[in-house]
Amino acid sequence: MQNRFVHIAIAVAMTCSAASNALANPPSMYRFIDDRGVVHFSNVPSDRRYQAIKVPRKVNALGKEAPKRTIPVNYGYDSLIVREAKANQLDPALVKAVIAAESNFSAKAVSHAGAQGLMQLMPKTAADLGVQDPFEAPQNVSGGSRYLRAMLDRYGDLSRALAAYNAGTKAVDRYRGIPPYPETKAYVTRVLAYYRGYRGDFQR
Repeated sequence: MQNRFVHIAIAVAMTCSAASNALANPPSMYRFIDDRGVVHFSNVPSDRRYQAIKVPRKVNALGKEAPKRTIPVNYGYDSLIVREAKANQLDPALVKAVIAAESNFSAKAVSHAGAQGLMQLMPKTAADLGVQDPFEAPQNVSGGSRYLRAMLDRYGDLSRALAAYNAGTKAVDRYRGIPPYPETKAYVTRVLAYYRGYRGDFQR
């Protein structure tokens, strides 16, 4: 009888261990971007272009909440981002970083200042760029990418361009660099961090 209980205990322990491992090690996902900019996902890498991507864990082996990722995870707009980045000679990882910092990938986002959509275009800026519906993702990302390209061409420096995207050109010109606004300084730092984090999303 005692041996029977020992065997049962071992079986239960092995089952719990397997469940814990499943939670701690979620199945891998793979993705690649084809020549047309279309993003493909699969859990079975049937094409050599597929690359493994990390799937965020929600719980760890002890059933506790795992540490949150510092970079927002979203692949839904990658095809659009690749297309507009290519059209404006931008790194798609940079465009994605700006979207993450501006709206956290919410196409319906509206800021307290009135900026709208994925790349948070102000109404006047959107109108100047010919964006008729800033809440329509393709229009917004097209306009935002063109505006980001203009800021890079104007300042020839990524940090200043990002500061101008956030605080406006007048502020950057006035201070001849990143304005001493806490919000803008934090914004530039955040976008640059996201930029580094998203580079792997677009490697083929």
